[in-house]
Amino acid sequence: MTSMLNGCTPWPEEFVDRYWAAGHWRGNTLDNLLRGWALQYGPRTALVHGDTRITYAAMNRRVDRMAAGFRLRGLRPGQRVVVQLPNVPEFVITVFALMRAGTVPVLCPVSYRAPELSHLVRLTQAVGYVAPSADEDFDPAAMAADIAARWPFLRRVFTLEAPGAASPYGGLTTDPSGCQYSPLGSIDAAPEPALSQSADQVAFFLLSGDTSPEPKLVPRTHNDYAYQARAAAELVALTENDVYLAALPAESNFALGCPGIIGTLSVGGTVVLAENPGPAECLEVIGRERVTITSVAPAVAELWLDVLPTVRTDLGSLRLVQVGGAPLPRATAERMGPALDCRLQQVFGTAEGPVTLTRPDDPDETVLTTQGRPLSPDDQIRIVDADGKDVPDGEPGELLARGPYTPRGYYRAPDHNARSFTGDGYFRTGERARRTPDGSLVLTGRRTGAATS
Repeated sequence: MTSMLNGCTPWPEEFVDRYWAAGHWRGNTLDNLLRGWALQYGPRTALVHGDTRITYAAMNRRVDRMAAGFRLRGLRPGQRVVVQLPNVPEFVITVFALMRAGTVPVLCPVSYRAPELSHLVRLTQAVGYVAPSADEDFDPAAMAADIAARWPFLRRVFTLEAPGAASPYGGLTTDPSGCQYSPLGSIDAAPEPALSQSADQVAFFLLSGDTSPEPKLVPRTHNDYAYQARAAAELVALTENDVYLAALPAESNFALGCPGIIGTLSVGGTVVLAENPGPAECLEVIGRERVTITSVAPAVAELWLDVLPTVRTDLGSLRLVQVGGAPLPRATAERMGPALDCRLQQVFGTAEGPVTLTRPDDPDETVLTTQGRPLSPDDQIRIVDADGKDVPDGEPGELLARGPYTPRGYYRAPDHNARSFTGDGYFRTGERARRTPDGSLVLTGRRTGAATS
């Protein structure tokens, strides 16, 4: 079995061997893959945010220096750090730097506040917290001080300062509980020799879609996530000429790796980061940056479509818009392609792993009415009735899945695991679905009594 953090459920050895033999898992950590991308695509633009443009070479150098800075601040391999940043270059750089330092980022929505953050810190025994900028409604440093007083393993807080703002911490301060605060931009040191790390270790934690105050954590390894992002990039034929707009939250599985940010970087493309998915910001950015692919939720897609008649921006660069997070109404799906003059792709995916997508060459009816087929040839899909028995194709039932990028359990959650995973490792998605003759899935709603995932 794979070697993972305590509290994680490993894949059984027979599946490990299968995924290696198939070439899905390749033994390279995500931060080391970035080193290779920087060598291959060095002068190309990797990240764009407003007027900021960062090349692959510059991004990798910053990751190197930040990783050394984190180690200088006392972070050690295997420790967990909660990252709560918006769609800015610092999010991408910080996540890669933490992985390069050997620590494990816990990716957290910017909407979370004290109850959720306290739960994440307690569950992971996080020693660090990377905080967003303060505003009139939210003081993350003050919140962190309260959490650190309750959970003394939290000892490092790194704050994202607003552009041009003076740091309220004056470089580095320590509160009465012993927790240290420093601006994220000050985390910088001379690069150190690369750590020896295993790709079967947890790269980061994604949050389940659970809407309760205590969300579950999904451990994603370097091997499984690199495969997911690479396979999704290949499926949509991403190249170095593509420009991906990250309009959805960067910490979401959809925006991060379907193919998203990591898939785009893997081929030398450009990632454009938008902090607001609304049409006022995104449609202008699509025209200015010549965006070729993006991913949105159905509600956002409808907002974009509603304002298109008033938009004067040239959107002709778009070739593919992915829509996921919920089934797309057929009426909206039928408007997408003609209105945006590009191909629609429906996507279903969860942080827990299973991803299904329509293919660019699928018949229109498949794209309009289904959530596509599984990403991997080694995804194993079952649709079962209330007794756990497989139902015939065309009949609705609960969707179960296991595969090379679907972890076998939540982190430190044995009770949830007993309910959410079968004895032979299938993840119970809680989604009701039916399978069409060509193997595509049609989602029909949540299973009664199922927790949101």
